[in-house]
Amino acid sequence: MRTSTEQVHIENKAANVLIPLIRAAATIGFAVAPCSLGFVIIAVSEHLIRSIMVGDDPEMLMSDLQNQFPADNFEIAEKDAGLMRKVVDMIERPGQAAELPLDVRGTEFQVSVWDALLKVPAGTTVSYAALAKQIGAPHAQEAVAQACAANPLAVAIPCHRAVQDDGKLAGYRWGIERKRALLAREAMCAAAR
Repeated sequence: MRTSTEQVHIENKAANVLIPLIRAAATIGFAVAPCSLGFVIIAVSEHLIRSIMVGDDPEMLMSDLQNQFPADNFEIAEKDAGLMRKVVDMIERPGQAAELPLDVRGTEFQVSVWDALLKVPAGTTVSYAALAKQIGAPHAQEAVAQACAANPLAVAIPCHRAVQDDGKLAGYRWGIERKRALLAREAMCAAAR
């Protein structure tokens, strides 16, 4: 089992002392599946989805996953095949609400942006400026865009619904064409309702 060393600052009457703490590495289950966006990979820990990424190359997705969790061990998540089906379903049929057990981790600001995005209905978009106002930080448009880029849960936290003030598509961590495809699919599903 791999471990990582972290240092913690402890106040001592005589001096400040740095004491290394040993943290056991977590085991993260992963699964990769094809989807209309290319491939999707999920990372699962304790039955919660910690990461969802999409891309063209499963090996690159695995490499990205290892970079995201460098101190952890990985194993194929055969027992979580149902979660993978739900994630692929969410991508293919965005009009259907998917109840996914998400492990959302980020700064307080990032989580507030992601929570606001979860309230944006499928088939609609919101500007970075409007998101900034919604979370009470009207001058933080750039920080909102950075929070979207840091989203570890593609599609489940719908950062693809965030656009520029003029409605034009801005960058997307998993590619602007995927963002365009997701928005078009959601618009079709919304129109069909």
